[in-house]
Amino acid sequence: MRHALALLALLVPMTAAFAQDAAQILSDRVERDQQGVGIVAATIENDTPVFTSIGMADANGETPVDETTLFEIGSISKLFGSLLLAQMVLDGTMELEAPVANYLPEGTKLPQFEGQPITLFDLATHSAGLPSIPPDLGTADPLNPYAGYGAEPFYAFLAEFTLPHAPGTEFEYSNTGAVLLAEAISHTAGKPYAELVRERILDPLGMTDTSLEASDPLRLAGGHDRAGNPVPHWEFDIFAPAGGFISTAADLAKFAAAASGQHASPLDAAFALMLEDTRPAGSPRMSIGLGWMLLQHDNGTTVWHNGITGGFNSFIGFDRETRKAVVVLANSVTQTGIEDIGFHLIDENAALAPQPQPREAIEIDPALLQDFVGTYELGPEFSIAVTAEDGQLFIQASGQQRLEAFPESQTKFFLRQVDAQISFERSEDGTVTGLVLHQNGQDIPGRKK
Repeated sequence: MRHALALLALLVPMTAAFAQDAAQILSDRVERDQQGVGIVAATIENDTPVFTSIGMADANGETPVDETTLFEIGSISKLFGSLLLAQMVLDGTMELEAPVANYLPEGTKLPQFEGQPITLFDLATHSAGLPSIPPDLGTADPLNPYAGYGAEPFYAFLAEFTLPHAPGTEFEYSNTGAVLLAEAISHTAGKPYAELVRERILDPLGMTDTSLEASDPLRLAGGHDRAGNPVPHWEFDIFAPAGGFISTAADLAKFAAAASGQHASPLDAAFALMLEDTRPAGSPRMSIGLGWMLLQHDNGTTVWHNGITGGFNSFIGFDRETRKAVVVLANSVTQTGIEDIGFHLIDENAALAPQPQPREAIEIDPALLQDFVGTYELGPEFSIAVTAEDGQLFIQASGQQRLEAFPESQTKFFLRQVDAQISFERSEDGTVTGLVLHQNGQDIPGRKK
């Protein structure tokens, strides 16, 4: 690496300072703030990773997490698709500005806007105009939302969808677009997507623990919700390229070292192409290349991506100028996430997020619960049944398990197994007439039957 000899003498104090800083941050987050079950962090400088970890692989277990623990990495998975795209552009089998329809089976029906097609670059920069997920996934089981959703409903949705605006004009983060990109890559290469990722990315970088299935189930951490309760691992079908990969901090450190330019690999040109052309990404200082987000700040540019599943949170990033890289993996989801840790370990001037106090249930008159009992319609095929037993309120969405709801006011309840809240609405005479489901940044109203 450039300037390697000049930096060698500084390597020990720099990494020691990181380990001390990271250890304190992770300790504060898990032990003091009770925000997380287990977290592993890595910094990579001069192609040398340093790992720090705290907490357990399972809340009630005895196995601590470390750099070999397997985590769901969520949307960091999308970087593999964008890197494959870059490789195929360089070898001449795909063109960024070409319509994605050119790389799918003949006759595949895709949405257009006034005759303008979606391009590969639109998909890789989340500017195709496609929604985050198909609407029929919005009523799926929140504990395992992508399970069983295959190619047939996916392409049926695309055939009927109408783009709200011209592709390439607005940034809208889209899992749907990431899947469509992976489908085009796989069809063009004539191989299954996971096989392409293995052959063209994981094997060249020596990432032996990264795959769609846990390489060693005994090392797979358990996922946890915001309350620290265990949640099931997510199962992916066609949406696997958007968020289905499992990896370790050690493996992702290898990816980060190569992406940041610290480690020379056969993928150097493809990594460079990922950052060559960018588009705005929703805020004045944020842009996006092929998959990677780029945050401009006073001290330079941080290149990054994160991931969230039902029980895991992940971050990978690097400083574009110094090439310092960081990986953070957690086997729980929290209100503020772990992204702030990643940004801070890359740039010490990036502030850590203030940590919230845990939601506390209050005591209310059990007789009030009967006011809320009933069925609430939130959509044509989606309703919520509210029941009360022995002074406890229960919420059950269509086709899902029944969950306990805990009061934090006279009309608002929160769930501990999933990150969701319910607000009940009363008319002027005090009759409960509806509710609002607060989940995933959305407020979905429902009327009481």
